[in-house]
Amino acid sequence: MGSQRKTLFTALAVTLFFISLWAVFAASFNMFFPSAGIKESLSLSSDNKVAVVRLRGIILDGGEIKRQLDKWAGDDSVKAIVVHISSPGGVVGPSQEIFSAVKKAAAKKPVVASMGAVAASGGYYVAAACNKIVANPGTITGSIGVIMMFSTTFDLMDKIGLKAVVVKSGKFKDTGSPHRPFTDEDRALMQGVVDDTYDQFITDVAQGRGLPVEEVRKVADGRILTGRQAFKVKLVDKLGGFDDAMELAARMGGITGKPKKVEDEKKKGLMEMLFGEEFETSLPFRLKMPAGLYYMWPAW
Repeated sequence: MGSQRKTLFTALAVTLFFISLWAVFAASFNMFFPSAGIKESLSLSSDNKVAVVRLRGIILDGGEIKRQLDKWAGDDSVKAIVVHISSPGGVVGPSQEIFSAVKKAAAKKPVVASMGAVAASGGYYVAAACNKIVANPGTITGSIGVIMMFSTTFDLMDKIGLKAVVVKSGKFKDTGSPHRPFTDEDRALMQGVVDDTYDQFITDVAQGRGLPVEEVRKVADGRILTGRQAFKVKLVDKLGGFDDAMELAARMGGITGKPKKVEDEKKKGLMEMLFGEEFETSLPFRLKMPAGLYYMWPAW
């Protein structure tokens, strides 16, 4: 009998040990690799809801933000949307995808941009699609412009005796390659691409803000602005923080009293908690900045 009790106790202890070990592992894994799963906030029965969509870090993909905007725009219990932007911008294509999604949502219900520490270049581009923009006086915004960057390695390769062999279909096919010099013809070609993309930026901002293109062009030389400076040149509608943006969105959505906030929440990992919201998107990007077109403030 004593032997059976001892065996049962040992089995129970081993089981509890492995359960505890699994719990510790799961918690640690979740801390370092946060779940990409989405958890919706409560307060689902009320109709006085304002949804919050958070645009964080460098814009590399527009799919998730678009999904959230489409979701809340189609939810009749949500009367307005606040897009909280903490981003220096990013790749042109995804920025334009989010801009279009914001415009589509704004055609159905009020959408208010709330600018955080930085909402520059592509971050401002997204804000310009909103019905109203709220910025802190010290928010870094503006940086309206386009940038394209390349790196070259051919001089180094030549010094160590390495040669690149290229077979191409046309003289511009390897424009921007690090393995050959960047010619005047290459520069003229790429400048045309940048200029066209820049024109798209200015046109969309002018339409979104209801301003003449030439008025936008005056401050669209890539300069950054504080929120207060942006307010003076009509790039921002109101100075204030997130709560002010929520209040404005609620009022525009016809909500009386305090609105109930709903949002899709992403769990934070340890590194994100230590180094900020933009860590997970900015660090891998900075380790190797790919060539391409950017609506981005590169100093961020």
